[in-house]
Amino acid sequence: MSKTLLLAHDLGTSGNKATLFDTDGNLLVSKTVPYDTWWEAVCASTRAILRERKADEIGVVTFSGQMMGCLAVDAKGRPLKNHIIYSDQRAVKQTEELVGRIDGKRIFEITGHRASPSYSIEKLMWLRDNEPETYAQTAKMLNAKDFINFKLTGRMATEYNDASGTNALDLHQLAWSDQIIEAARVDRSKFPELLSSIDIVGEITSEAAEATGLRKGTPVVAGSGDGGCATVGIGSVKPGITYNYIGSSSWISTTSLTILDDPEMRNFTWAHPVPGYVQPCGTMQTAGASYAWLKDQLGGLETERALQAGISPYRLLDELVETSPVGAHGVLFLPYLLGERSPRWNPDAKGAFLGLTLERTKADMFRSVLEGITLNLGMILETMRKQIPIEEMRVLGGGAKGRQWRQILADVFDLPILVPRYLEEATSMGAAVIGGVGVGLLDSFDRIGSFIQFTDTVYPISAHVKRYREASVLFDEAYHVLEPLFSKISG
Repeated sequence: MSKTLLLAHDLGTSGNKATLFDTDGNLLVSKTVPYDTWWEAVCASTRAILRERKADEIGVVTFSGQMMGCLAVDAKGRPLKNHIIYSDQRAVKQTEELVGRIDGKRIFEITGHRASPSYSIEKLMWLRDNEPETYAQTAKMLNAKDFINFKLTGRMATEYNDASGTNALDLHQLAWSDQIIEAARVDRSKFPELLSSIDIVGEITSEAAEATGLRKGTPVVAGSGDGGCATVGIGSVKPGITYNYIGSSSWISTTSLTILDDPEMRNFTWAHPVPGYVQPCGTMQTAGASYAWLKDQLGGLETERALQAGISPYRLLDELVETSPVGAHGVLFLPYLLGERSPRWNPDAKGAFLGLTLERTKADMFRSVLEGITLNLGMILETMRKQIPIEEMRVLGGGAKGRQWRQILADVFDLPILVPRYLEEATSMGAAVIGGVGVGLLDSFDRIGSFIQFTDTVYPISAHVKRYREASVLFDEAYHVLEPLFSKISG
């Protein structure tokens, strides 16, 4: 039997999605299993796939996974404590220590990222300071997909894309930075072997085959972090192809031959899964999460009506937003409900509504949230388009389902918005393509073109573009006026 199918796993925040593609880009089977543990979810989702297709058909297994975490494992690969997730901000003191030992701009020059509690090496420093016994037993610090690759093959390794989320990778040399590791005062031995995303980590072991149902000897390709896989999956495999992912958080990312110049360090740069490229990126903390928060607070009626009608409440909220004009009657929303990364880099930043009066409506508030999120993303985009030509924006994620939000994106960005058929499958598709290239089932990353079909294009409306340019100035001014108050406001 021909071993031509591509099995991709996406280890998300709440569950694992296993997705099977053929080499023409057809989605054959997709199964999602919520976590008890990562490993149990991977085994269960794989077995669910294999109830519909045979293990002998699968030519490669590869993973996407949540990034910037810290899983401490012992010499046998056993976790010593729960994974410290990307959004965990406990390592503030350790970040300050690191910047005290090596200048923050130097860290940015080496890694493409500023020092932050979000990243893995700062979390490892926190472990050293607060749980020294666990730190002493730690043989390696791994991310989600790296741990599962170890469970499948017995090899502890990571790859450049995930490694560039540790704050310890020299992005120019694609090697661990001795200068940063020494400044952090952590053991270099705790950092895993480095591979390319398309390198074969190993083969499915007998134990892993028994647990998952996969064929022993099936190759496992290193894969990438979720951001890298999404970048491949939306087709950003050549310079200038840019996309916006809108989920609970949101990011804008593109592909470049070189690190973009950013003296203010507003954005950051990953190693690209495609060898030879880098991936400039800017991420905001609460995009869809801000909209979901307002739905939970003020969208009870729409939620109840949607439940009765068997539709998504966001469909009704989309209709509500349509009743408020561009600019939401002057209501502004600052979408900083969990502090902010790009472009503010202020963990103390807070959310705020401005411009509320007795005449303003719930529709204005909902529209202002969509506009505030998008205005923040527009500031991220501007730092990129000043250095590279960007002619269109591709979109991904559940947030891109709403027709009103798509139009706001087009108008704020002043770019055509390209909408793919599968808004929430790009991460899995990217992982599948990485795996296919890694084992030679796909001849190049250009084959991602077979996987993507764009079903809609939304064009900017010139009058709206002008209105949002004016709103962007007010949005930025509002942040700077309120910034001194944020640190004084506590929950």
